[in-house]
Amino acid sequence: MTLPENLPDYRTPDTSPRMIAAEIYRGSSYGPKHPLAIPRVSLVVDMVHALGWVDGSSYVTGPVATAEQLTRFHDPDYVRAVMQAERDQILPEDMMVKFGLGKNGNPIYPEIFRRPATAAGSSILAAKMIAKGGIVHHPAGGTHHGLRDRASGFCYFNDPVLGIYALLDSGLDRVLYVDIDAHHGDGVQIAFAEDDRVLTVSMHQEDLWPKTGAIDDIAGGMARNLPMPAGMNDDEMRYVLYEYLIPLALSFAPQAIVLQCGCDTLAEDPLSKQLLGNQSIWEVVGTMTKLAPRSLVLGGGGYSPYGVARCWSGVWATINGIEIPAVLPITVENILRVIKWTHSRGRQPDDTMFTTLCDPWRGGTIREDTRERVRRLRGYGV
Repeated sequence: MTLPENLPDYRTPDTSPRMIAAEIYRGSSYGPKHPLAIPRVSLVVDMVHALGWVDGSSYVTGPVATAEQLTRFHDPDYVRAVMQAERDQILPEDMMVKFGLGKNGNPIYPEIFRRPATAAGSSILAAKMIAKGGIVHHPAGGTHHGLRDRASGFCYFNDPVLGIYALLDSGLDRVLYVDIDAHHGDGVQIAFAEDDRVLTVSMHQEDLWPKTGAIDDIAGGMARNLPMPAGMNDDEMRYVLYEYLIPLALSFAPQAIVLQCGCDTLAEDPLSKQLLGNQSIWEVVGTMTKLAPRSLVLGGGGYSPYGVARCWSGVWATINGIEIPAVLPITVENILRVIKWTHSRGRQPDDTMFTTLCDPWRGGTIREDTRERVRRLRGYGV
């Protein structure tokens, strides 16, 4: 497979990418036994700083969204409940059940409002930053399961939805949302199912929670879903990129692309059965961000701290055209070595995980099942 000849580059010239993050993620945890007990965004921030890849002009501190901003999508009673949960660190049982707070993997923890509200505020700000063009990398974003009136799937506020609303508010009317997380981007699909300004595309592992996003699910007409079989390798990811994502983007001609690049599809991740290396994720990011003058690159799932830190740091390098070193400097290696993580299903790192950023290409057979699903999905057109 080769990239289509003369693939266009619609990026806004003379506009440098920017990263948006915040210190609230450092030390904030969903609890010791939760998959999000691990450090993630703070590792990425530390690594790109240690590598000299960001400075005062490229790194922006994200703000906390206001209640008024959050209610652009979320129900006011729900927003108030999350604020109450942070203040009191407990809610009455009926409220917990109604709003999904303190239930089903969505714990009440010290920063339960400020942390997701910062991700939301950052996506809103990022959308405003790229209103006239550019790329923003927001690794704490991508909380794609959040629903209008309840928490879901570790997600309290849906920052992709709020970021897309901000793009639409700036006057855009063709936004392409592409989600390559292992889990279906259900919350974003629901939000824009009947909005012909936003096309939502989700490639996810079939049969994983929330067990939605079947291939024939096009919602109100503006959703496309590609459930992938377990065991997806880098060559299959490349196949999906070349045979589906690029042609779809060229046909839709988006004014902005919002890319949710959860990396729970990496082979070492404990919550999926996919077998990707980080190079194929970078290839998706590097290619898709050329296909619109505005791109918002979000994080998402990812439950191996080593995998997340290396993958999302490489995402930043990719959108900046930075050459990734063959061997990491000792200062960066030490950031990875001091991580303490154990998980019954996690793959413990070998030494190359500490000394390099780039995984070997984890290729393999492009299964007929994969080819058939792509053919079938292409039948839906744009």
